[in-house]
Amino acid sequence: MKQQQEQLTAYTLAGIFTLSLRLIVGWTYFSAFWRRLVLENKLIPDSTGYIGEKFNHFLPNSIGIKPIIEYLVSTPDLLWWAMVIFTIIEGVVGLLYMLGFFTRLMSIGVFSLAFGILLGSGWLGTTCLDEWQIGILGVSAGFTIFLSGGGKYSLDYLLQPQLSKNKWLVWVTSGELPLSIKRFSKVAIGGAAILFILTLYTNQVFHNGVWGPLHNKSVKPKIEISDANVNNGALSFKVYRVEGADVYGSFLIGITLKDTSGKVILQKNGEDLALFPLTNIKNDYIAKVVPGKHSLIIPLGSKDTLAIRDNSLQNLPEGQYELILTDISGITWNKNITIE
Repeated sequence: MKQQQEQLTAYTLAGIFTLSLRLIVGWTYFSAFWRRLVLENKLIPDSTGYIGEKFNHFLPNSIGIKPIIEYLVSTPDLLWWAMVIFTIIEGVVGLLYMLGFFTRLMSIGVFSLAFGILLGSGWLGTTCLDEWQIGILGVSAGFTIFLSGGGKYSLDYLLQPQLSKNKWLVWVTSGELPLSIKRFSKVAIGGAAILFILTLYTNQVFHNGVWGPLHNKSVKPKIEISDANVNNGALSFKVYRVEGADVYGSFLIGITLKDTSGKVILQKNGEDLALFPLTNIKNDYIAKVVPGKHSLIIPLGSKDTLAIRDNSLQNLPEGQYELILTDISGITWNKNITIE
């Protein structure tokens, strides 16, 4: 009886100790719902700040869930529904987590949401490892609150007399788990070890944060060029922006085609690209390449086929040519083209 009372006291204290963690982490998820639907509607497709386009930013360097992200950003209607459902889940989980209602079930929700954020966007962050820190700390918070429960200051505590009639409910609410101290210790230590391994693994994969030279894929834009060819007087190629800051695009101010002697066959500058016809841009994903005021804007995660028709491309002799894309920062990307 004394041991049981001590364990009950321990769970009560644990819930009190983790109260601030529960409130703050709960708000981080509820605030996502609050920002997107109450303060500003970010669920409107084709509008500035649409959450679906931000989701597209996760794609290039996500791990494990890349096929899911790619499928959703390739199907705008399904993506919208996914963003709506995701936002509602974040709101419900965050609110109930703060209130301590079905605390352990909400902890599983927090763990799952944070794990998804970690795998999808853990590589993002221009000044710090922003998204990785948010994801890994959210996973840890979900696991910790699952162990402690809501404690005295939770709705679970007020409803405990009713909930105690069904012993299994303790696994989804709060209170004393039916585990001996020895087994509970094994669960806590084993879970902590797994999460620490996950921390080191993702830190290394995304940032080389454990060994090797550090890298940050959010600092400089990087564009991959593929499917480049010249046919019937038209140059076409696919651009895929895989790195750089997610808050603004790569500003393309030059498209150049040269022959092996260095002679310029085609030159499009920033002002030309600002007038680039939308009909000559084929978007694969929800994030779209669009002409800006002084350049062609390529957002993070966008994959688009660009086509340019010009008289200079008519009847080009066979041989090797070089396609050069120039960013406003001075960075260039090259792709060789063979005309046969």
